[in-house]
Amino acid sequence: MAGEGATLMFDDGLLGRWVRGAKAGDRASFDALIQAHQSLVLRLAQRLLLNQAEAQDAAQEVFLRLHRSLTRIEEQRALEPWLYRTTVNICHDLRRKRRKLVALDLAGHVATRQAGPAETLEAAERQAMFESALLCLGDRERTAIVLRDLEGLSTAETAGILGTTESTVRTQIASGRLKLKQWIDVNYRRTR
Repeated sequence: MAGEGATLMFDDGLLGRWVRGAKAGDRASFDALIQAHQSLVLRLAQRLLLNQAEAQDAAQEVFLRLHRSLTRIEEQRALEPWLYRTTVNICHDLRRKRRKLVALDLAGHVATRQAGPAETLEAAERQAMFESALLCLGDRERTAIVLRDLEGLSTAETAGILGTTESTVRTQIASGRLKLKQWIDVNYRRTR
C-alpha cells in the first residue's frame, strides 16, 4: 500500500504470527497488533471526525471490532484495508449520531521540530484553516480526500475501502478539492 499509514515496520510474517496468536487467545499478540496499527487508525479517525476525543473513541471501537472479527481475518492478507474500511464506517456512524461537527483540538498538534513562536502560530493557523475547510465538505468527499490525499492511498484502494468505483472516487476528490479551494479563497481573503 502506498499510504503513509500503510508502511509498517513489521514484515508480513510477523503480522501473520500476531494474527494467529490473537486468534488462539494470546493477549500479547493482540496487543502487538494494536500497537502496530493504532497510529494509523487514530490518525484516520482524527482526520475524519476532526475531534480528538471522538477519534479516540472510534479507534477503541475499531479494535473492539477487530477482536470480535479475528476468526474472519485471514492471516495471509494485509490487515490495513480492513482497518481503513472499519475506521471509515465507525466514523461515519459517529457523524450520523452527532449532526454538529466540532473542530479538532489543536493542542495535540505541536510542531515536531523546534519552531519559534511565530512559526508555531502560523502552523496552527494553517491547520485550523484546513480543518475548518474540511468541515465544508460532505461525508463522502471528506472521506475520499482524507484517504486519497492525506493517507496517501491509491484511487483503487480508496474505492475498495469505500465500496465504490474509481471513477466515483475521482469525482468526489475533484469536487471536494474545488470546494476546499473555494472555501479557503473566500475565508483567507476575509481574514487578510
